[in-house]
Amino acid sequence: MNHQVEAIAPTNAHSAAEAGGSIQHRTYRLLREMIEDGRIAPGERLLEAQVAKSFCISRSPARIALAALCADGIIVESEGRGYLVAGAASGDRAGKPAVLDKLEITSAPQWQRMYAELERELCTRVLFGSVRITEEALAQHFDVSRTVARGVMARMHSVGQLSQDRNGHWVAEQVTRERIGHLFEIRRLLEPTALLHAAHHVPREFLEAVRARLVRSMEAGNRGGAEMDTAETDLHIDLLSHCPNKEIVLALSRTQVLFVPTRYLRDPYLEIPYQLISDALTEHLQIVDDILAGEPERAAQALQDHIREADTRWMLRFETIRRMKQPNFPAYLTALNAG
Repeated sequence: MNHQVEAIAPTNAHSAAEAGGSIQHRTYRLLREMIEDGRIAPGERLLEAQVAKSFCISRSPARIALAALCADGIIVESEGRGYLVAGAASGDRAGKPAVLDKLEITSAPQWQRMYAELERELCTRVLFGSVRITEEALAQHFDVSRTVARGVMARMHSVGQLSQDRNGHWVAEQVTRERIGHLFEIRRLLEPTALLHAAHHVPREFLEAVRARLVRSMEAGNRGGAEMDTAETDLHIDLLSHCPNKEIVLALSRTQVLFVPTRYLRDPYLEIPYQLISDALTEHLQIVDDILAGEPERAAQALQDHIREADTRWMLRFETIRRMKQPNFPAYLTALNAG
């Protein structure tokens, strides 16, 4: 019997990936619920291909969901293949494949369903080198029309994630230390000024809602990609959008590409240490508290310090990939140069 799992409505209007990215989150949540209520027993085996087939999703969100469950200690890597559910296994189920009901986790529009997977794939690839996307192969990979594939790439182009070369091919340029440094320099120069201007215009109700979300995430220990993406959007996009100097806001929009990897902190190529995520949320809270206390200058200095620390945290990804082998390329991507 085929069941339909309803889509989670996106709460972040700035991220087209929010709705699409929820596929991996829903997969994680569904598997966790099945484990916690006993439908999947301790010692049973979960495989990426099995999860993808049972839930009617591609292997990438299945892989990310399983990695997140492993990071949370709910499942453990098997010496053979896949993962084993943590806990004392009964004799007859140890190592046996888990039985998964047929579930369809597909209700978002086509472009949303593929946006997050493509975005996450590109976030990883551009750390190693530039890549070219073949539109026809992309459409075939996601089983969508070329019109849908072209629309997704156009959206990514509008936020600076893709460009077109002289032949009209879609290209994701390699992310280098130099480029990241330049983007953070723009932020250091402009964000504190934007905050000083915005502090006099941002509604107190908005600030209190931002603070409540931060405290809730910190107290619950929820420091994953979704929580960090919300925190980054609240402070660096929504709050600063109250700056009356729209030229500053426009200039800062070019730096928002820095926030994209934050959505995929469970990905082994994009993750940063848990403690650093906690530190970042604490820094956000200090900035918001300073504004609420009527101390915009102190908030601006705290923001300056936060951006400096964020620069250091971002650069850790370059150290991570130096120790890792690049995963196999999907058919729609072609390497243009070595990292």
